[in-house]
Amino acid sequence: MSENEHSKCRSLLGSLSDYVDGSLGEELCEEIERHVAECQNCHIVVDTLRKTISLYHESAVEAGDVPGVVRERLFRTLNLDDYIRH
Repeated sequence: MSENEHSKCRSLLGSLSDYVDGSLGEELCEEIERHVAECQNCHIVVDTLRKTISLYHESAVEAGDVPGVVRERLFRTLNLDDYIRH
């Protein structure tokens, strides 16, 4: 994969959370979908993110609120430190 292709991946990764949540504009969603269809690495990232979110929601519903310590560990593992609520 060329540096230009890696650059495209990095630029789209910043929007993946909003993409998976369905809060991006149609044009950017289409751009991400075209890229993900052609880029196996990004396809895996999007699929994994969707599954992680789904599992999180399922476990939160089944077990009630996720304890803060577990939430922090998950967010740190996913490199989402900015989202940890103190």
